Amino acid sequence: MLRLFGKNIAAARRAYLNFVAKGIARGRRAELVGGGLLRSMGGWSVLKAIWSTGMRTMGDERILGSHDFVESVSRQAHETNDQQSLAMAKGVDLDTLIGGVANHFQIEPQVIKSASKQRTITRARAIVCCLAVDQLMLSAADVARKLSLTPSAVSKLLVRERQDGLAKTMAKEIFSLK
Repeated sequence: MLRLFGKNIAAARRAYLNFVAKGIARGRRAELVGGGLLRSMGGWSVLKAIWSTGMRTMGDERILGSHDFVESVSRQAHETNDQQSLAMAKGVDLDTLIGGVANHFQIEPQVIKSASKQRTITRARAIVCCLAVDQLMLSAADVARKLSLTPSAVSKLLVRERQDGLAKTMAKEIFSLK
C-alpha cells in the first residue's frame, strides 16, 4: 500500500501520515458511518424517514455507497451467481469445459494441460482460461492449478482471449447459451 504514496519508504510513510491527517481533519461523515444500509442511506434519521413512507431500500454492509450503487453491485453479483449456478446445473465444470474446448479443436484434453507452445494448443488453453473465469467464475489460481500454469499466465491468456472473442462463440457451444 505504501507504494501508492511514494517509491522511497520514508517518503511514502510521511505521505501516508499526511493523507490520514487530512482525512481526520475532514471529520466524521454520515455516509461513511454505520453498516451497510445505514451507512449507504446517510444515517438513521434518513433511513427512518424513508421507511415511514413505505419505501424499501437496498443495503449491504460489504459495499460502501448509495442505495443505487449498492443495488447495481448486488444485481451484478446475483447475475454472476446465477450464471455459475446455470453452468453447474448443466453439469459443466472445469473438466467438462476442457473436454468441450479440446473437442472443438480436435485435440486430446490432456494436451491442453501440457506445456506445449503449439499455437492451436495455446489458443485452446486461452479459451479454457477465459471461460473458466468468466463463465464458471473460477479464480485464476484454481484454473492455474488445473492447467499447471501460474495465475499470472492464466490472467495473460484470459486478457488475450477476451480481446479475440472466440471464447464467446465457444461459450454458446459448451454452455448452450442463447
